[in-house]
Amino acid sequence: MKKNFTLVVIGIFLPLILISFRPENPSKPETDEYIVIAWNDLGMHCSNQDFSNLAILPPYNNQKAHVILKGSTSAMPTVMPHSSGIYVTYEIPGNTYSVGKTNFWTYCQHLFGVDLPPNIGLTGFGLAGTMLNADTINFHHVEGIPVTAFLDATPTTETPFQLTLIKAFSPTGILLSSTQSVIPISHEINCVSSGCHSSELDILQEHESVPGFNIADKPILCANCHADNALGMQGQPGVAPFSQVMHEKHGEFINTGTTADCYKCHPGPNTQCWRDVMHSTGGTVSECQNCHGSVSNVGQTIENGREPWLEEPSCGAATCHGPNYAEEPGKLFRQSKGHGGLFCSTCHSSPHAILPSERAEDNVQNIALQGFAGTLKTCSVCHGYTPAGPGPHGYNPLGIKPVSRSIPNENKLLQNYPNPSTFMTNIPFHICKAGKVNIDILDINGNNVASLVNNVMQAGKYKVEFYSSKVTPGIYICKLQTAETVDFLKIIVRD
Repeated sequence: MKKNFTLVVIGIFLPLILISFRPENPSKPETDEYIVIAWNDLGMHCSNQDFSNLAILPPYNNQKAHVILKGSTSAMPTVMPHSSGIYVTYEIPGNTYSVGKTNFWTYCQHLFGVDLPPNIGLTGFGLAGTMLNADTINFHHVEGIPVTAFLDATPTTETPFQLTLIKAFSPTGILLSSTQSVIPISHEINCVSSGCHSSELDILQEHESVPGFNIADKPILCANCHADNALGMQGQPGVAPFSQVMHEKHGEFINTGTTADCYKCHPGPNTQCWRDVMHSTGGTVSECQNCHGSVSNVGQTIENGREPWLEEPSCGAATCHGPNYAEEPGKLFRQSKGHGGLFCSTCHSSPHAILPSERAEDNVQNIALQGFAGTLKTCSVCHGYTPAGPGPHGYNPLGIKPVSRSIPNENKLLQNYPNPSTFMTNIPFHICKAGKVNIDILDINGNNVASLVNNVMQAGKYKVEFYSSKVTPGIYICKLQTAETVDFLKIIVRD
């Protein structure tokens, strides 16, 4: 079969040039005026380990980073652009080679039509180097890092959640800041180890009746026939996309509809890639199907026209977080930017690893930045101080104030004051039991216009500030929600 891989092979040479000419790295920062925040664009990258029979995904991983000049009471923080001359390097301490940990380089010519140097991935990047930047963007990025799940010291034991070391340098080579970011990778996409198929050859033999299929031409790249948007491959005309056939076929055999069934293919019972706050808190999102639909439905929606990988469940959907948390139009969460031109993932982390994560490795960066795990919400990390007004999604860092340590007998919203409000109003509320608390402001159509509280709180009496000057005059509803109760309060906003 003809090999057709859309990644530009010429990209192999550019990263090698950048690596060769980058300045020597100092050992510690010489300034604390900058911070660097890095993230992986997916909650988990997957790859075959053995490529001798078939290939679903190659060794491939991505990292992105913002370099931010800290602000002050007299200056806003600045996300540093390409024109600043700042450059960013990446490395994976303890993981310096991939050849021998996987046989990908033995078969890459046959599978993808390129003869790669050892430990260099399909886009030309290795396990260490300099990230790319461009005139039109304000972030640094590297795509196609050929990392495996095996550290040098333990080359036969999977370590799916490794940490990168990301360093930002001035144009003259001064180390400005550094951070650590998770670079997740798993090989738990083996159809044999999941207990479904007796061997990979058994899978290939099921294709023997397909016209033009030649089992002797192995290893077989599945995406040569079945279109795969993750690889940018169009497949063969008349052949269903890879995600469609996988989900429709396996949906026939799955009756329970539980998360464990998804782990048969998606990594995995050992890796457990879904580990974010939605998984740990449960609630309305207790299994994969709550967002993605059943296994069969995933395949059926592709057959009906949905583009796999390029269309995903939306944070801003009415059944989820609402328009105040929506992605940019036409973009996925991992592609969208918000507050200050930062990617959503800058503060929240990547899909399936939305903070706080159940994995300690995911929380390392934000603990270093703000002193605790979870969403990056300590404004002084970037601003240099804590602004008094509301920030992204209406979040108000100074707005929640304890009123009394006495324990009330119910969860309740009390009348806000002043009411009507023109600039800011105080909303008293009682919490009778420790747990997750959400207080949101809704318009008369039920749309979320501000999130005032989204935290685990202790029992007590509090008040929260709502900067009503941020919304148009009218009638609004304040909603207090806990695991046990929901309470509402009418608020009037005037000019």
